[in-house]
Amino acid sequence: MRIDIISVVPDLLQSPFSHSILKRAKERGLLEVNVINLRDFSTSKQKQVDDYQYGGGAGMVMMCEPISNCIEHLKKQRSYDEIIYMTPDGEVMNQKMMNTLSLKNSFIILCGHYKGIDERIRQLYITKEISIGDYVLSGGELAAAVFTDAIGRLLPGVLNDETSALTDSFQDNLLSPPVYTRPENFKDLIVPDVLLSGHEKKINDWRHEQALERTKTRRPDLLNEE
Repeated sequence: MRIDIISVVPDLLQSPFSHSILKRAKERGLLEVNVINLRDFSTSKQKQVDDYQYGGGAGMVMMCEPISNCIEHLKKQRSYDEIIYMTPDGEVMNQKMMNTLSLKNSFIILCGHYKGIDERIRQLYITKEISIGDYVLSGGELAAAVFTDAIGRLLPGVLNDETSALTDSFQDNLLSPPVYTRPENFKDLIVPDVLLSGHEKKINDWRHEQALERTKTRRPDLLNEE
């Protein structure tokens, strides 16, 4: 899978892709992540990428030309399955969405800044708009990192135990059950006997019951989804 991320501040994305699971995915050749500096595609001497918005109002707007120049440059080199804009008013990201997108091969992710991007870029280029939650960040870089992490861990061969992703929260619209490790007794709190039984069916049944109960208590809305 290839993910090309367009950013005004590419340095923000150095650390998230240099550690842990995403680093492993890159080293194994399963995920290629490239961060492109949008200012490199500005035609002004000052490398300007934003301007005042028509109609007045607070906040600058990311300009059409640099974004268009960058996307057109990338598209000349390869085709992309999706051109994604990370924006608070996009479709809220969830596990079902990531499962579906993980079957695709290539993405451009555009990170917004300031008051957002010129609407014409959304009309001309963007194929999918995604939000990571009902709040506003200073820019789309952190959202792009969240997207990349969420999709990268689903790629076959990235996790050492590929069944781990299948038991994560939100798979099958359930939250994950409680988990335990050593010691067996910690401050008089004991690991449930069933987990020590070695009986696989009883353990799986217990985990399903616990996941269902936790979902009913914390996120009942998930049980109403198809």
